[in-house]
Amino acid sequence: MQWTGLNELRESFLSFFESKAHTRLKSAPLVPQGDNSVLLINAGMTPLKKYFQGIEHLSGNRAASCQKCIRTPDIENVGHTERHGTYFEMLGNFSFGDYFKKEAIHWAWEYLTGVLAIPTERLWVTVFEEDNEAANIWHEQENVPYERIVKLGRESNFWEHGSGPCGPCSEIHFDRGADKGCGKPTCGIECDCGRYVEIWNLVFTQFDSDGNGNYSKLATQNIDTGMGLERLACVMQGADNLFEVDTVKNIMAKICDIIGKTYKADKDDDVSIRIITDHIRSTVFMTGDGVLPSNEGRGYVLRRLLRRAARNGRLLGYNKPFLHQVCQTVIDENLSAYPELGEKRAYIEKVIRTEEENFAKTIDGGLKILAEMTKILPKGGALSGEDAFKLHGTFGFPLDLTREILAEKGFKLDEAAFKELMRVERMAARIARKFKGGWDEAENGAFGGITTKFVGYDTLETTTEITAIAFGESEEDISLTLAETPFYAESGGQSGDVGVVRSDDAVIEVTDTKKLLSGAAVCRGILKSGTVNVGDTVNAAVDKATRLATMRNHTSAHLLQAALRQVLGEHVHQAGQLVDSKRCRFDFTHFSALTSDELTRVEKLVNEEILTSKAVVTEELPIDEAKKRGAAALFGEKYGSVVRVVTVPDFSAEFCGGTHVRSTGEIGLFKILSESGVAGGVRRIEAVTGTGVLHEYLSLERTIAETAGILKTNSASVLQKARALTAELAAKTAELESLTAKLASNEFEKAVGVKEINGIKLIVGKLHGISGADLRNAADNTKGFDHLTVVLIAGIDGEKANLVCKCGTEAVKRGAKAGDIIKAACAAAGGKGGGKPDSAMGGANTSELAEAFAEAEKILATL
Repeated sequence: MQWTGLNELRESFLSFFESKAHTRLKSAPLVPQGDNSVLLINAGMTPLKKYFQGIEHLSGNRAASCQKCIRTPDIENVGHTERHGTYFEMLGNFSFGDYFKKEAIHWAWEYLTGVLAIPTERLWVTVFEEDNEAANIWHEQENVPYERIVKLGRESNFWEHGSGPCGPCSEIHFDRGADKGCGKPTCGIECDCGRYVEIWNLVFTQFDSDGNGNYSKLATQNIDTGMGLERLACVMQGADNLFEVDTVKNIMAKICDIIGKTYKADKDDDVSIRIITDHIRSTVFMTGDGVLPSNEGRGYVLRRLLRRAARNGRLLGYNKPFLHQVCQTVIDENLSAYPELGEKRAYIEKVIRTEEENFAKTIDGGLKILAEMTKILPKGGALSGEDAFKLHGTFGFPLDLTREILAEKGFKLDEAAFKELMRVERMAARIARKFKGGWDEAENGAFGGITTKFVGYDTLETTTEITAIAFGESEEDISLTLAETPFYAESGGQSGDVGVVRSDDAVIEVTDTKKLLSGAAVCRGILKSGTVNVGDTVNAAVDKATRLATMRNHTSAHLLQAALRQVLGEHVHQAGQLVDSKRCRFDFTHFSALTSDELTRVEKLVNEEILTSKAVVTEELPIDEAKKRGAAALFGEKYGSVVRVVTVPDFSAEFCGGTHVRSTGEIGLFKILSESGVAGGVRRIEAVTGTGVLHEYLSLERTIAETAGILKTNSASVLQKARALTAELAAKTAELESLTAKLASNEFEKAVGVKEINGIKLIVGKLHGISGADLRNAADNTKGFDHLTVVLIAGIDGEKANLVCKCGTEAVKRGAKAGDIIKAACAAAGGKGGGKPDSAMGGANTSELAEAFAEAEKILATL
């Protein structure tokens, strides 16, 4: 048994199972593909459900993988113990109806005792108490003594989640030695003292459960195994916990170096160091897979982890952004298995740094507000859900951060009220997420098992056969699939095709085309006449004008991304798009609004490529070859071994399954209509091409003509006329403000009261029908105002009044502060206010202005 690094162990495991005819699978992105049951991949088998369910098939039906995983249910324990973490990698070998118990057990034992040379006497196994078959295989085939084969009950050794496939499992445990145990005579595998650690779980999926305790044998039996990479590294490195594993320890060392702390020198510091170490691992991989910080879904998980790590940096006395520096070490430690991290290095650093800087701007204010909120709480009291929600929405405090801070101060939190407020806010987002990824209902019904062949790259019309039909609420509302289809199904941000399907006696108007989770294309539309049946021969024709307009917009989206990367930098990546016949909407990663100059440069670059009329090349390539050519892949997307690449020579190359023009010249022109922010770190550009540009031009021409008519001039003189009118309006506005101020001043002089208190002159008064800027102007122009004066004016509007206070420089030096005076005066009159020492404003009840003025006198009397 020789010390082995984590990266070497990963490669060792995958190579071993490759030698056993397993297909090596690359880790799936942390963002699930076509699976809405989880926010983030949390187990090695989660991305492989499609193979277990028979939706997709692997050649050989054997696979091995090392899967990135995120789990956050125990996030509050991370750092406070040495065994909890949110990020881990899961090694696994899988059989989809191929081998079963004998092979799974033999290869697990061969790898551990043969390849890794772990002494057999330090390994124990558990089996389900009714699974004598597995117990006998361990004993007779692998020579494991029966005294080291422990039979356990259903709770420990039977894998089952409701109804469906399930089965017994067998776990392999490692004995760390008596010195790591509790010393009790009863100490064994089930003892939680830490001496025995589970390292590998072999699940034998052999039954089908009805959910009521009845089990039948599956026709096809599967193998699903899982072994935590970090836990295996602990065994091979003699490490007590994951934070002592080589790669993780190097990340921790970088954190300590930046912050100036030593691990194991202070228990409280150690908690924060472990939290930062774990969370930066999670955030780097999540960001690398395209997750961006937000207040929803997986983006909220990322924000929560980042901000929790940032706050723990502050608890260690380090108040500057630093996580972006640590992410470089995380990337370097994982490059051998995840080279894409190196390709996205600058982008990952930018996202993490931006989020950390944004949090730094709000955390101090948030901590101050939280401190104010807790001042009024009784000992051991609970912060209201409304206050927690305010901290979350205004200051970006994740709930667990608020909870942690409260716990440190001995307070509780009304989480039920907070969650109800969050439930209301997230309802729309949850509904939207529910329907992503395909027509689940249709797939489980009329279109189950249906496949379609797309021929729409080469033709817009074909003769084909109807393979399935489903009707909606009426017989005219119809959905159908075709054996061969020219209709592009909505995917990759490109809208589905529209057109017509005709048979000898029926006409169907296709209004949309969607893709099922299985990949089949479903045409949805209206049965305009006749009747149709499965097996009918039909002519399927895509609407040419609509498809061509969509193709122009799709190709322009590729040109736009390339132009954005040239102008803004390599951190720009696609974060979403929608291209249809009317527009090109493109979302991309960037952290500030584009300037007018940047937008002009982007638009110019795109139009230059259009005017050169370059050929647009589409080809299918091995994925490694496509990457060598620099083709851009979509963040978080998982691709097969062969990918379709769309290239505009010397300008753009992207993985893409959509439809495109044959040459850039077919686009015509490209015009950006708007640029806006849609989320933190995500910007959106909306643009038009071809006839869309012409429509915008004609619309603008009409607007200018109508404006010229209103201004009583011609179109050519609109700008000159508008400037002249604007200057004239500004002059009249200034004149009106001057007259209003003089009138207010005259009225104020009639309603003024003047007192001298502690050598400071206090001028108070009321004005009717005046507020805002006019009220401030009246205060500025108060007759008799000097350096030792305080002015307090009320602008009355019915039952409510606005108050303004100004303090001269000498008055401020003597302690008269406008902000304090307004705050106290407004509070005395049933209102609120505040501001700077020399100027402040607030609101109050008109009926209580006497109390407000009296409060000002009291403050000056105490100076």
